[in-house]
Amino acid sequence: MRLPALLVSAVLALSALPAMAGTYKTPEALLEALYSYDTARTAENAPSPYAPFFSDQLNARFQEDADGTAAGDAGTIDFDPVISGNDGQATDVEIGQPAVIDDTAEVEVTFRNSEPVTLFYTLVKEHGGWKVDDIADQQGEYPWSLSALFDGAR
Repeated sequence: MRLPALLVSAVLALSALPAMAGTYKTPEALLEALYSYDTARTAENAPSPYAPFFSDQLNARFQEDADGTAAGDAGTIDFDPVISGNDGQATDVEIGQPAVIDDTAEVEVTFRNSEPVTLFYTLVKEHGGWKVDDIADQQGEYPWSLSALFDGAR
């Protein structure tokens, strides 16, 4: 009896995620808010510390991964994808000019986290505003994207 109640609670919590963050009318506004966000504000049971900024699809991938990960183990994404590392913080953040086609956008974000970092964001328009649908680091010794990491974990 408790399991169905927990599942309903989890579904309701996930459906409320888009309302937790503001509605970002431009890709730049979303990314500026993302890079100034205090992850301590995220609900404890959220699939990711950045759940309010992520698309429904990306949040579902984080949730599916969390559900399939044993207690105490690290999930597939065992680093902070917004800073492309485990430690530090993004400084000197520069948001590039978005390439927008219909309800998707591609944006390059550069910053320093001990060393220069360039991330490529794929955004989607959802719930009346922009959300992050994927993040990729195509430079360095180990290029990655969230979608490829999740796909490789299957």
